[in-house]
Amino acid sequence: MKPRILPFDWHAKLENRESCSIGDDFILLDNPDIPAVLNYPFKLDVFIAAICIKGTVNGSINMQSYTLRGPNLVVCFPDQIVMNAPFSDDFSGLFIIMSKQFTNDLKVNIKEALSLNFSFRQKPWIPLDEQALSIIKQYFYIMKQLIRITENPYRMEVVKHMTISFFYGMGYYFHPFTGREEKSRRTVLVEEFLDLVQLHYREQRELAFYAGKLCLTPRHLSKVIKETSGTTANDWIDRHVILEAKALLKSTGMTVQQISEELNFPSQSFFGKYFKRCTGISPSEYKK
Repeated sequence: MKPRILPFDWHAKLENRESCSIGDDFILLDNPDIPAVLNYPFKLDVFIAAICIKGTVNGSINMQSYTLRGPNLVVCFPDQIVMNAPFSDDFSGLFIIMSKQFTNDLKVNIKEALSLNFSFRQKPWIPLDEQALSIIKQYFYIMKQLIRITENPYRMEVVKHMTISFFYGMGYYFHPFTGREEKSRRTVLVEEFLDLVQLHYREQRELAFYAGKLCLTPRHLSKVIKETSGTTANDWIDRHVILEAKALLKSTGMTVQQISEELNFPSQSFFGKYFKRCTGISPSEYKK
């Protein structure tokens, strides 16, 4: 039987947290202490919206690095790989955490939901002006009050409908529906290539596979990716594989052998050589 990937236990890692929640489906955290243990890559199994009110946040989401100063909003989706550096001493923020089931149950227009989803996946953070920050904070604290009325049998439905209202009320702000910038054919090609890598890197590490999907020769694809992104196509593939491997090594109980099989390497030895070539250390050394 194929080993199951264990999700990162983010709940246990948030220290000194005072949470307000409905089970594990909807959780609100007000200024939690984020431990340094989160400074290695880990895979999420929940949706997280982090509102940085003040202070500085550094990190990366699926290899997109960011340094943000509040007020700012950072959005992370399930199955993304996240890494955070320690927050600044003056950090103040709010965290909204939703399970996959909760977000799947939200009845919103699929086209608009996909547009917003795509927008945040392309750029997972957005600066907030005074009005936007005020609205988000009001939503957070109203939800907090509603959740604490535990005798209400429709508490979950109230939270879902309030979240849908917030989606329609603020969606236009997070995702501009007009005025999109024109993209060059090369930029579009890089985006298409990276989307394909995101989908297939666990099974496919050969450039010829991606070139075939894009109806290009490997040589031409390699040239365009390097000239446009500054990084070779093979390096992009390696980065995705290594980031996944690091997340599995640190945030699951899987063995090196199981991770090798999960990432479709022919053997543990082959995986070990590949990992060491890319990182300079062995998988076992990294896990320790």
